[in-house]
Formats: sequence, C-alpha cells, structure tokens
Amino acid sequence: MNLRELIHDIAQRARTASERTAELSSAQKDAWLGCAARRLEAARERIAAENARDLEQAERNGLAAPLHKRLELSAGKWHDMIAGLRDVANLPDPIGRVEQTQVRPNGLQVGRMRIPLGVIAIIYESRPNVTVDAAALCVKSGNAVILRGGSEALHTNLALAEELRAAARETEVPEDAVCVVPTTDREAIAHLLHEDRCIDLVIPRGGPGLIRVVTETSRIPVIKHDAGVCHVFLDASADPEMATKIVIDSKLRQMEVCNGLETLLVHRDAMHTALPRVLKALHEEGIELRGDERTREIFGDAVPAREEDWSREYLGPVLAVRVVDDLDAAVAHIRRYGSDHTEVIVTESYANAQEWLRRINSSTVGVNCSTAFADGYRLGLGAEIGISTSKLHAYGPMGLEGLTTLKFVLRGDGQLRE
Repeated sequence: MNLRELIHDIAQRARTASERTAELSSAQKDAWLGCAARRLEAARERIAAENARDLEQAERNGLAAPLHKRLELSAGKWHDMIAGLRDVANLPDPIGRVEQTQVRPNGLQVGRMRIPLGVIAIIYESRPNVTVDAAALCVKSGNAVILRGGSEALHTNLALAEELRAAARETEVPEDAVCVVPTTDREAIAHLLHEDRCIDLVIPRGGPGLIRVVTETSRIPVIKHDAGVCHVFLDASADPEMATKIVIDSKLRQMEVCNGLETLLVHRDAMHTALPRVLKALHEEGIELRGDERTREIFGDAVPAREEDWSREYLGPVLAVRVVDDLDAAVAHIRRYGSDHTEVIVTESYANAQEWLRRINSSTVGVNCSTAFADGYRLGLGAEIGISTSKLHAYGPMGLEGLTTLKFVLRGDGQLRE
C-alpha cells in the first residue's frame, strides 16, 4: 500500500482498538503495564543497541546538541521510564468515575462520568522515552495511541513499541492500542493530521517548526506542548542564598528540557543584593550570560542582550538576564515574551507571592522553588504525556485525567420533562 493508505490503515486499526481499550478493567490495563515493564527490562540490551544506532546516525547528521541529548536513553532515563510504567499502574483509574453528582428538584440524579478521548496521535522529536510514557498513560486512561517520533529516533522507537505490543498480545489489551508510524517520510504527518474520522486529538511535542506545521495542517483538535521560555523573578526581598540555589537548580539540573530556566528577571532593589551572588555562581558553572545594560553594570563579562534573547528557548548553557523596576514590569515582560510554561518568584513578601500567583497565568506558577517541579512525576501524575501550553481542555503537566473527558449520566425513576 502507498503512504496514505498505510496511515489510514493505522488510524482505522487504532480506532477499532480504542473501542475495546475503553472497556478494559483497571486490572487488565495494569496487567499490561506490568508485563510491558518486564519485557522492556528483558530487552534492554537490544533496545540500547538500537538507541546507539540512532545516536551514531544523529551525530553523522549533525543533530543539534539538545536534541542529541534528548535522544540518548541514559541509565537515568531508562530507570525513570520503567518506574513510570509501574507508577501509572499504581495510579487510580479515572475511567468510569462519576463526579459532580447532584439531585435536581424533580429527583433526577445528574452526574458526570470520566471517559476516554478515543484515539490520540502524538507527534514528537527525539525523546524515545516519550514512546513508553505516552503509551502507558493513553492505555491506562482507556485510549489508543498513534506514535510518530522523529526520524532520528526511529530504530529506538520501533524497538520499544515492539515490546509494548508484545505485552499487549500476552495480556488482554488490543495490540493496536499502541501503534507506531514506521516511516521517516514527513508526508506521513500530513496524512495523519487529516484522519479526523479516526483520531480524536493530536499532541505535538517539539520545536516551533513542528508545532507550527501541526497547528496549521491538522483537521483534528490540537493540544500544543510548545517551547518552555521559563522565568525566575528575584523580588526585592529575595534571599541571596535561596535565590542562588533556585536559579542554579532551575538552569543546570537538565538544560535540554522544557522546564529549564531561560530568562532571569531581577527587581532593581535586588540588583546589588541577590544578583551579584547569582551571576557569580552561574559564571562559575560555565553559563553564558546575556544581560541588559543594568545587568552588565554588575557583571561586565555578560554579552549584551538583544531583543530576540528575551523569547529564546536556549536548551543549553545560555541565560538571559534583565533588571526590571518592579513586579509589574516582571509581569509585563513575561506576558510579552513568555510561552505560558513555568514562572517562579523568589520573595520573602507574602503579598507579592500572592500577587504573582494571581497575575501570572502560565501553566505552572511557583513561589520560592525550582522551575524543575513543572514535571508530571514531581507533581504526582506518574508519567506525563508532556506539558501543555494550550489553555483549553488540559494545561500544564498532562497526566491521566488530561486524556479523558466527561459525559453526563442521568438516573431517574420515570421523570418526564413537562
């Protein structure tokens, strides 16, 4: 069959599988998760070889350093991936849960029941661990998933999917609840985005180019998992020691991920208190600083910041730094340049902390903590499908409930609308 027929066949098989997956019990889905974890562990050596194959090809092709880092299935990523399967198995199953029950004056009981979305297509770059995390969450929430990873991770993704589908054959989950697009042809994405009769939701995870193509082409509703231009704001009362630790953890913990710090905003009254210590620590860690004029007064080696630096997602050892007059100016900066991802204030002022939480409407907003907490694992979701920057339906780290919707359920004893 040609490419269009191939994608249509995958979409139809996933649609059929979704109808069966929606009716599985929690025990059946959890059995698949456990079997998948065991099979992946047993196949680790083979999967590692496929990942090495992808890494070698990526190096020959000159893949950007952040994407190359995301592509590698390191020991830590492997551990988190397997742990994620077991964590999801231990999470309460949202399907069938009735919420918001009320009794109308005529005695009719009205509730809302959680149900799966159906078929979810996930289009992503690098990060082969997404293959496992997404499959785990989609199946546990009663959905089928179609995975289209980047060409740079094809062999790793196919090896992972082989074990996930084999686990389905060993349990009661339909094999096509997990489908992988087995081609690197970019036209496959266009065909996938036109399968609106079979696919209910598209989730793109990647750079601006991928997000733009998907949102402009799709006939299917899209939840974007876009860039992470994350901010930390050092308020006038910021404790220098706390500020330094938070900034360092936010920037250095894992620079190639979307919850990493990209812009540091500093109240002018913290310019001579917290900022020098923070900049010194960043410089000692090898971070290139791109600062405005007032930042460069404190740290002369900073590169003069340009307008485009304020909206850049560096995903590497570069940080933009700007001194602002007050909290209002920090809020205005984020509203202009931010990506609705994660913003943190470091402050000793309860009033300013509350104002920050009220006025900043990014998907994750924090007080006196690292931006790294914008993560499904850390927020108790188990594995995450990603971090949504779309405000409709799901916003922020997206776990099981984000992959469901609610239907109305009515219980009566003969009520008529008269």
